[in-house]
Amino acid sequence: MPRTTNRLILAHIWVSVLAFGVAAAMAVMQALSRANLEVPYRSARMYYMSVTAHGVLMALVFTTFFIMALGYAVAHRENGAIKWPRLAWAMFGLALLGTTMAAWAILTFRASVLYTFYPPLQAHPAFYIGLTLVVVASWGWCASMIASWRESRRRNSGRPVSLAMHGTTANAMLWLLATIGVASEMLFQLIPWSLGWVKTIDPLLARMLFWFFGHPLVYFWLLPAYVIWYALAPRLAGGKLFSEPLARVTFTLFLVLSTPVGFHHQYQDPGIPAGWKLFHTFNTMAISFPSLLTAFTVVASLEIAGRLRGGRGLFGWIGALPWRDPAVSSVLLAGLLFMVGGFGGSINAAYTLNSVVHNTAWIAAHFHLTVGSAAALTFMGACYYLVPRIAGRELELGLLARIQPFLWFLGMALFSFTGHIAGLVGLPRRVFETSYAGAAQASAWQTLTTVSALGGLVLFASAACFVAVILGTLLAGKRTAPQMIEWAEPLSPPTDGFRAGLWDRLGLWFVVAVVLVILAYAVPLWDVLHLTRYGSPGYKPF
Repeated sequence: MPRTTNRLILAHIWVSVLAFGVAAAMAVMQALSRANLEVPYRSARMYYMSVTAHGVLMALVFTTFFIMALGYAVAHRENGAIKWPRLAWAMFGLALLGTTMAAWAILTFRASVLYTFYPPLQAHPAFYIGLTLVVVASWGWCASMIASWRESRRRNSGRPVSLAMHGTTANAMLWLLATIGVASEMLFQLIPWSLGWVKTIDPLLARMLFWFFGHPLVYFWLLPAYVIWYALAPRLAGGKLFSEPLARVTFTLFLVLSTPVGFHHQYQDPGIPAGWKLFHTFNTMAISFPSLLTAFTVVASLEIAGRLRGGRGLFGWIGALPWRDPAVSSVLLAGLLFMVGGFGGSINAAYTLNSVVHNTAWIAAHFHLTVGSAAALTFMGACYYLVPRIAGRELELGLLARIQPFLWFLGMALFSFTGHIAGLVGLPRRVFETSYAGAAQASAWQTLTTVSALGGLVLFASAACFVAVILGTLLAGKRTAPQMIEWAEPLSPPTDGFRAGLWDRLGLWFVVAVVLVILAYAVPLWDVLHLTRYGSPGYKPF
């Protein structure tokens, strides 16, 4: 791999890992605070700043920079070079500038608006402008991925592009479509409002535009994790991919179904007719199907690996897998946690059941099993594989790398499982003081928040191990020759009866996705824009 491409990928990984470290430090303070433990500088002002910093740096910065790094690695592996390297470096600089602006606003207490930046909570203009720059930079990455996909199709007309390139391109197209909502909210509402050009804002319209983006964001995290599960994990485990056609179908279905689902986050909001909420409910339930396909295909691939390694009996293959390899154990443990998160997500999306868990600790617990486990833990495991090969250095602190995924699994189980239970007994999310002045109901969740705080400490220890391993490798790892990424081979190539060409026509499926989004959002947005709207002035609690 050329040195300039290596540097580009590693630059993205540096920002990703550093953002992850800061976000993890913010998280442990929140967990201790919600358990009503006396920690230094504990206050509502500090708590809501840390909630915002954790959400933005973990869910938006860590993930986006890693996904871009992975995409460039995939594109180079596909074609021997990335498209438009100067543009790629320019977009990296723009994203870094935007991240710096947003982080400055948050860490100086000028943007305690949470990662959803719900108005009428108002942040400093640098927060909104900075995150807009990150989105614009990601569009440059999307252009590079789509161009690389087209180049691969042109150069290899006799075969489909690699599965990794297929999944990465589907994710780039999904992201281009999904970010229309948040870009519109930023450019036409939040930035003019924060600069004082307009005095009021429409919170309902802002929420609709955010969740146009907010739930597809989940799949923007998940699809790179699925690329790793499908295209990398079976090879690292010593096996083969069970079915490449099923994997291609999965990525295409995510492209089509990911965006028109946002109203399931707004079941309790006024101003949106129940029929449109129900339509988004059906779409949300439909998108569970490609995840079920993934569960089947990945588990079957891992079973093949385990049996090839000598596993016998019904479940003997599980123990035969290379659990000591942190890249493999991260994927295995992330998948186990995501199974629980997937079932919880079906409850969130159910039109009636959602009213039980809405705005409770259940939601935050579920969220940590998706971005915090399926995505984050998989990304950490992928770093153990990618960084030594791209940087040309041996992995440092191997013992910490081996125990880190298990610490994360333990911490997340303590944190999220108790969070689900606490939500069912009424603990609200995003509240600084959980004792409710000694209210009787609060006693029902006091033990649960204490266990959750213990989980937060274990998660922080795991995060510290990860950061130490990656920074140690980048700074002090023994130099070796850079190595190419090797993808998993399918158990059998696609047969002539499988129309791989149809599922590889992502441009066609993107058009289908656009049509479905128009069906799901055009009328509700039109109605909201034509309601009598009074608007709200900005509110800065701290």
